Amino acid sequence: MGRKCKVILLLVLVTLIPMISTKVFAGEDSWSIYWYLCGSDLESEYGSATEDLAELLEVDLPENVTVVIETGGASAWQNDVVEADYLERYVYSSEGMECVEQLPSANMGESSTLADFLEFCNNNYPAEHTAVIFWNHGGGSSQGVAFDELYGYDSLSLGEIYAAFASVFELSEENPPLELAGFDACLMATVDTANTFSDIARYMVASEETEPGNGWNYSGWVSALAANPQMDGAALGTVICDSYREGCEMYGTEEEITLSVVDLGKIGALLTAYDNMGKEALSCACENSSFFSWFGRNAENAENYGGNTKDTGYTNMVDLQDLVLNNSDILSDTCGDVLAALEECVVYKVNGIYRQQAGGLSCYYSYDGSIDDFNTYSEIGASEAFNYLYAFGLSGSLSEAGQEYVAEMGYEEIPQIDAIESSGEEDYPVYINDDGYGVMELSQEIINMLKGVYCQLAYFDEDEDIMLYLGRDNDISMDWENGIFTDNFRGVWGSIDGCLCYMEVIYEGEDYNLYSVPVLLNGEEYQLRVVYDYTTEEFEILGARKGLDDNGMSDRNLVKLKAGDEITTLHYSASLSDDDELQIVEVDTFTVTEDTFFEEAELGDGTFAMMFELVDFRNDSAYSEVILFTVEDGEIYAEV
Repeated sequence: MGRKCKVILLLVLVTLIPMISTKVFAGEDSWSIYWYLCGSDLESEYGSATEDLAELLEVDLPENVTVVIETGGASAWQNDVVEADYLERYVYSSEGMECVEQLPSANMGESSTLADFLEFCNNNYPAEHTAVIFWNHGGGSSQGVAFDELYGYDSLSLGEIYAAFASVFELSEENPPLELAGFDACLMATVDTANTFSDIARYMVASEETEPGNGWNYSGWVSALAANPQMDGAALGTVICDSYREGCEMYGTEEEITLSVVDLGKIGALLTAYDNMGKEALSCACENSSFFSWFGRNAENAENYGGNTKDTGYTNMVDLQDLVLNNSDILSDTCGDVLAALEECVVYKVNGIYRQQAGGLSCYYSYDGSIDDFNTYSEIGASEAFNYLYAFGLSGSLSEAGQEYVAEMGYEEIPQIDAIESSGEEDYPVYINDDGYGVMELSQEIINMLKGVYCQLAYFDEDEDIMLYLGRDNDISMDWENGIFTDNFRGVWGSIDGCLCYMEVIYEGEDYNLYSVPVLLNGEEYQLRVVYDYTTEEFEILGARKGLDDNGMSDRNLVKLKAGDEITTLHYSASLSDDDELQIVEVDTFTVTEDTFFEEAELGDGTFAMMFELVDFRNDSAYSEVILFTVEDGEIYAEV
């Protein structure tokens, strides 16, 4: 029987009864799960919420376990029961599932809608142990969760979530009202989310990275709870993580997963250590503004989530553990305390093989250099010191409160921050060395501005008056100490089934690199996620996602390529004779087969242009002179 048929058969058993159930079980070892199920396009386009409801209905519940569900936020539901025109409340218990209330449509991205649901649940379905599960897209600390498709994809910010809980429950760090808060959504395992829930719940389960569309395995973890309602939030969180990994392995989406269980009773010590790290960083920056360059390079090399490129969009979320480890040499007084506190907080986690550095919680780092995004984040940022650090680094100044803050640290003045756009340099010079490689040498003054150096490669054709960009990589020799950067052009580039791609590196690790490749997949714009594994020395296409939308919503639906799919490669092009902006162009179209693969392919004869790209802390770029590589019969000739 197909999964979709199974879903319909299971849900057709639901009886719609427009009344509030009076069945309440609040005895020993009782559990109530309050499931805030905002369907959005995940349901209207893919039926993901319906599939998870079907998984729930596979479980026979005991009398002391109840699941209360609020549905909404989707333009259509792919079953014959849930109605998109209303907010509906369902109860699943030992007696089956029933609709207990049908309400007028309301925005699930509004604090008041969440508060009404929490009050309804608390009044009618209290239990000894309570969990609240948010199901939807997530956007990290800045954008929150529960993007409502019916209301312009408005979402719940962390502040709105906190206000909703505070209006219903008596909040206390010593005795929080919830046993567990869970996010079956992308990017929500952040220090800021943990801070928000520190007096709401004992434990939190969330993912640092984007989740695949299959999400949590509800039949797995709910059946475990039904069999053992005596478990606490830590034990339940562990089951959620393990069953999530098992479910992703069934769907073949496990390579990049992250999910962690956080003891929120320990978050206070972590936040103190994290803020102390921010103070040490701010002190270093006040003494020498070159600190931003060093810190930025370490952040660029840390595991980060959701993409963080111009094509994929910027979530500005970085793994806290990896960021700390990378900065342990320059922030030696505080990094050890952060790592120790983080280990105490994260009591369990699961990681995919291409998310090996994930420590369980992410934090903010401004990959895009956007002051507007930072201003949004600063309203909920868990660390005052880091807020001032980023304000200083991105704007070059501090507010009156910030000036008072650093004055208390002993700094009456802050240094000027030199930025690449104000350096006065244009087309940084390069030369060809005796071995035929292009070399760029930078002064220490310029080095002290930069967080990264990359190479941009393009196909160059004067006769056709075109420069067709192939992408951005960090496959260059970098001697930061002496400021010497050397190309590594080998006459090869990434390709799918022999068709050259535009590709951009999004993470470089010791064991693997991750790349983003823009394509049309069956006519729609996607980013292929491609990994190069140093162990196997091979590329692998992990799947396709859409980039962040204008609301900051990440794409949870990882699409696995299948035979018969049509792919069109996308590149950026520019005219050599005009100063027109880059244009996206479609180049090659082909059909995916069972043998479709990604590899480095020979570029073939022709002329190729490479520039070194210099990037500073504010993510502004400058470029070197162009190096032209002419490939003839496998031989490479370079000239400036």
